[in-house]
Amino acid sequence: MKTPPDGLPAYRVLTGPDDVAFCHRVSEALAMGYRLHEGPSVTFNGDRVIVAQAVVWPGTEDAASA
Repeated sequence: MKTPPDGLPAYRVLTGPDDVAFCHRVSEALAMGYRLHEGPSVTFNGDRVIVAQAVVWPGTEDAASA
C-alpha cells in the first residue's frame, strides 16, 4: 500500500498519558504499517507523565528530509 489507510496522513504524532491505552494506540499504528520516527518525547504535566510518539508511513521518511 503506497498511502496510509482510511485517509490517514503519512506523518502522525500520537500523544497521551503514559498508560496502556497509549501503548495500544502506538501498537495499532505499527500494525497498520506505520514506522516509528525517532524516539518518544516525554514530559510531566504536574499530575502525570505525557508521551508523544511520531510515526511515519514507509517511504515518506526520505521525502521529508529532501
